[in-house]
Amino acid sequence: MSGWTADEFEARLRRVGTERYHDRHPFNRRMHDGELSESEIRTWVRNRYYYQTRIPIKDALIVAKARDPGFRRDWVQRIHDHDGTRPGEGGLELWLALADAVGLSRDSVANLDEILPGVRVACDMYVEFVEGHDLLESVASSLTEMFAGDIMKLRIAAFEKHYPWVATDGLRYFQSRTTQAPRDAAWGLAYVVEHAVEAADQQRCIEALTRKCEILWNLLDAVEFAHSRPRVAPHAQLRAGAPGTKATVVLPERAVELNPSGAEILALCDGRRIALDVADAMRSRHRDSGCVWDETHEFLQNMNRIGVVQAMPNRS
Repeated sequence: MSGWTADEFEARLRRVGTERYHDRHPFNRRMHDGELSESEIRTWVRNRYYYQTRIPIKDALIVAKARDPGFRRDWVQRIHDHDGTRPGEGGLELWLALADAVGLSRDSVANLDEILPGVRVACDMYVEFVEGHDLLESVASSLTEMFAGDIMKLRIAAFEKHYPWVATDGLRYFQSRTTQAPRDAAWGLAYVVEHAVEAADQQRCIEALTRKCEILWNLLDAVEFAHSRPRVAPHAQLRAGAPGTKATVVLPERAVELNPSGAEILALCDGRRIALDVADAMRSRHRDSGCVWDETHEFLQNMNRIGVVQAMPNRS
């Protein structure tokens, strides 16, 4: 079955960005309005670097799917943009310069220390999506670049106006993407429009772009949650277990058993500590456990999802 015309198809792709791109996420809106704390900026820079490291990996997967040498020659430029053609160049290096500018340890960021579990899951999902889908859908998922140039301009203006403590030299990544992203978007859009003519293929492309927007949104959800102040929900009743039994959280429609670590984490959720502080406290208490920091974040997000914990906004 024939699909939309090229113009109609492009309009529908762009509508996905208008409705779902992460420029609409509350965290990004607060960033651009100058409302983020220095700590929130640093958490975002640290965690967003993990996403940056996934980009050349997904691009290499796309190159490997292509049979056309011309396609491969064109697409490989994206890998060069991020990895550079020699040490000390490329987008990853520019992002580490941003890490320097916001006061993070470059080595710690490059080593992917303290990446939030939710961020890892979101970014790895993007690589897994490209790995598991065909070339057309993989290219379509990259079309968030159609909207990236504009958000980079907003970001540069926001940092210059609201975050003067970040050295201008650290903004070079954003500046580079104001030209790279529109260039790449035009190439990718032309490819998708040319090769997705049938209705089914066009729908697959719409869904691929939508999924990518969801992944970017989930990344910011994890960062924002890390700076929320979790507290046990008023309707959740924490009941200590009898000797030899587990503690339980009783909700209106279910009960949740807790292991000793879970009960300890909830006891720290007093509405004053942010989630990062709760995880740090658990790590200090359990220095022999290499996983407790990650497990605490995962536990808190799960408890928030099922209603045991409320994530109060941190607006100090």
